[in-house]
Amino acid sequence: MDTSALARDGGVEVKRAARGSVTKGAAKAGFAARGVIYLLVGLLALQIAFGHGGQQADRQGALAEIAEKPFGAVLLWALGVGLVGMALWRLSEAVFGSVGADGRSAKKRLLALARCAFYSFVAYSVLAFAAGSGSGGGSGDEQSRDVTARVLELPAGQWIVGAAGVGIVVAGVWVGARAVMRSYRKKLRLGEMSPHMRRLVDVTGVGGGAARGVVFAAAGAFAVRAAVEYRPNEAKGLDDTLRSFAGTPAGPGLLACVAAGLVLFGLFSFAMARWRKV
Repeated sequence: MDTSALARDGGVEVKRAARGSVTKGAAKAGFAARGVIYLLVGLLALQIAFGHGGQQADRQGALAEIAEKPFGAVLLWALGVGLVGMALWRLSEAVFGSVGADGRSAKKRLLALARCAFYSFVAYSVLAFAAGSGSGGGSGDEQSRDVTARVLELPAGQWIVGAAGVGIVVAGVWVGARAVMRSYRKKLRLGEMSPHMRRLVDVTGVGGGAARGVVFAAAGAFAVRAAVEYRPNEAKGLDDTLRSFAGTPAGPGLLACVAAGLVLFGLFSFAMARWRKV
C-alpha cells in the first residue's frame, strides 16, 4: 500500500473540503448582505411612492438608514464583509469554475469575473461608507452623472456611453427574462424545500427578478438618452430611476409595484443564501 499516495490524496480532500466550506460561507454571507440592501431600497422606494420618502432609494440611502439604527456601524461593517465574501466567491468561480455541466466554460468564468468586479466595487463603497461615518462618495445619481460627463468628454464618448447604456438595457431584459422563466431553479437545492416553500421562492424570484430587470433596463435607457442628447444630467442612478416611474402615466402606482418587486428580490436573496448550490 502506497502510504505517501494515500496521505497526499487525503490532504487534497481536506483542502477541497476546507475550500468548499469557506466558499459556501462567503456565498451565504454575500447573498444575505445583498438581500438586506435590496430589501431596504425597496422599502425606501415604497415610502417615496406613498409620499413619505425622505431618504434616497438607493444603496447610499439604505446604508444611511442602517447607520441611524442601534448598532448601525456594526451592521454596516457586517454588510461590507458579507459583500467581500460575495466577491471572493465569484472570484473562486472564475478560477475554479462553478456548479453545473458548463460551470468551467470560458463564458461562465468571464461572467463570474465580471460579477466579482461588480461586487468588489459595491463592497468597497459599503466599507468606505462604514469607515467614513456616512461619506460614501455621494449618491448613486451624482456618481452616474459625474461618470457620464467624464466619459462624454472623451473621443467617441457618446458612442461609449450609448453602448454602455444599450448593454445595461440588454442586461436588464436578460435578468428579467431569466427570472420569468425561473432559470434560478437550476441553482437551488429544490429537494430540501417543501412544495409551499418552493411556491414562495418562485413568487420572490419571479417578481423580484422581473422588477430588478425593469430597473436595470430603465437606467440603461436613460444612459442612451444622455448619449444621444449629449446631456450628462439625463443619466440616472437608482434613486432617480425609481422616482422616474412615478412620473409616468401610471403614476406612483408603478413605482409602488417596482418597489414591492425590489423587496421581493431582497427576500429572494435570503432564500439564495439558504438553498443556493455552491
